Amino acid sequence: MTFALRASQRALIAVALFTLAPAVSAAENWPQWRGPLARGVAADGEYPAEFSSDENVAWMVALPGVGCSTPIVWDDAIFVTCGIDGRDGVVCYGLDGSERWRQLLGPERPGKHRNGSGSNPSPVTDGKYVVAYFKSGTVAGLTTGGRELWRVNLQEKFGADSLWWDIGSSPVLAGDRVLVAVMQAGNSYLVALDLATGDVLWKVPREYVCARESDQAYASPQVVELDGRDVLVTLGSDHLTGHDVETGQLLWECGGFNPGNKGMWRVIASAVVDGDIAFVPYGRGECLAGVRLDGRGDVTATNRLWEMQGRRLGSEVPTPVVRDGKVYLLGDSGRVACFDIRSGSELWSSDLPRSRRRFFSSPLLAGDKLYCPREDGTIFVGRVSEAGFELLAENDMGEPTIAAPVPLEGGLLIRGRAHLFRIEPGRRD
Repeated sequence: MTFALRASQRALIAVALFTLAPAVSAAENWPQWRGPLARGVAADGEYPAEFSSDENVAWMVALPGVGCSTPIVWDDAIFVTCGIDGRDGVVCYGLDGSERWRQLLGPERPGKHRNGSGSNPSPVTDGKYVVAYFKSGTVAGLTTGGRELWRVNLQEKFGADSLWWDIGSSPVLAGDRVLVAVMQAGNSYLVALDLATGDVLWKVPREYVCARESDQAYASPQVVELDGRDVLVTLGSDHLTGHDVETGQLLWECGGFNPGNKGMWRVIASAVVDGDIAFVPYGRGECLAGVRLDGRGDVTATNRLWEMQGRRLGSEVPTPVVRDGKVYLLGDSGRVACFDIRSGSELWSSDLPRSRRRFFSSPLLAGDKLYCPREDGTIFVGRVSEAGFELLAENDMGEPTIAAPVPLEGGLLIRGRAHLFRIEPGRRD
């Protein structure tokens, strides 16, 4: 069994990292939800601990509409999706906060959940194309300059959305392909679109018999290279699966993520991958598992490395961070824990200050700092080490925060409900 970064990931990392003088900081492209490797880890550097809506703010801009998607960054451009005047929209900002362009697409389907929107999925880019996906079913390909190249509506083409809540799965890229996972009540599928034209390259069913609502998922897939082949790893419908990116063929499937066949065990948090192991949160925040990513066919009985269950053990909504074999997990009620991905051993845990408010955003690990946004706009910053978690600051952004923080030149981009903030250390604006 071998594991390697995809060629596109290797190229991305090579061009994305650079050193800024005289300060020791780092910048990187952040081309998709959870960053270049979908692990929620920033480049090494010094990042700010203390900030707010008016402290250490380089700029803030009012967004033209509601959205919960995490912004992405490529070179000197920031891309954000949101509803604009009843339509799905993509907006591009410069690193100085100036708006460069906006593109309106099809009619918007507004969010249903109090922390949802019609623009939950994050866009994705390879530096040439930007692809956005919306609750309406619209998937659109644009140039980085804002010109629309193609548009396809998956719901019009393949059937209506049957999720109980708002679509949350973000698209991913693999070479010349856009990959989207549609995991819902019946008619679940994976689809590959041509990045340049939007043409359907393949579509395969991904359906399992599940209890009520347990066949629905809001998690995002990711692409990893396994044994020299690009594989789409997807969590949902009580299964973790691996599909060939080139053909859509199912390579392996691992079940057993709902042994009691319980209803309403829908998946929100995504699995994270380090090496040849996936760390899988499931069971509405009560279960965790480690799964080896190899084999053929049904690997349920052979590939599970470990499994744990317990109240408050895992995470229902926030997707964990993984770095150097360690997984940093933020629970919905504010429990922070570190696990060894290979053994499943819990190395340490800590609790953030108690509140009725919950954590919907996924954490970011930047240097030795873990950023944990709460739904009310409080962002907790803690230092992580072998010894555990040390709370450094509680930062009030003054508005709800559902999107994940994004690293930017030693600082942060924070998307609130109404504003986009650029945080820089040492600013007192």
